[in-house]
Amino acid sequence: MILLRKQAPEINSIAVTSMGAFRPMTLHEYRGRYVLLLFYPANFSFVCPTELQAFSDRAQEFRNIGCEIIGCSTDSHFAHCAWMMQPRKMGGLGEIDIPLWSDKSMKVSRDYGMLDESTGLALRGMYIIDRLGIVRHISVNDAGVGRSVEEALRLVQAFQFSDEFGEVCPVNWRPGAKAMKPDVGGKEEYFKNAN
Repeated sequence: MILLRKQAPEINSIAVTSMGAFRPMTLHEYRGRYVLLLFYPANFSFVCPTELQAFSDRAQEFRNIGCEIIGCSTDSHFAHCAWMMQPRKMGGLGEIDIPLWSDKSMKVSRDYGMLDESTGLALRGMYIIDRLGIVRHISVNDAGVGRSVEEALRLVQAFQFSDEFGEVCPVNWRPGAKAMKPDVGGKEEYFKNAN
């Protein structure tokens, strides 16, 4: 089932916080803010630590625009904690600034269409959920290729701009760039000035 433009399925999970503490968390707690939900295949793997370190290192930039980042895999919260205790120089996460949700039951990954049933691992998926809990973006990479923090940030900013101003964001839009009103006049004005 495609979840785009639909209410995001609720998540009830044990999370490991940036301080290494276990805490029950729900998606509903984040209502009123955007959420960048990052599914990833496995702890102690190859591409996954590079992504989570990079997203964590820029987490404050996302918070500054009203967006929280959450990592989620089918590993246990104990495995998340062990991975966070492993230094970055050894392929661990070290100290990170985002919570990692445990989906040991695989329910969350399955509900979001991100479960590889043959392996029991989450796919490398990314969801952007708006402040009302509506799914605005879904993307999935094959396991061997990581995601772009810069593109994720740009997408969140574009959805927020569109929500606030009612305009649509053309290719490669960035804050401060021209957008267009989604009507014939707005389209004509945009293309007259863009070309």
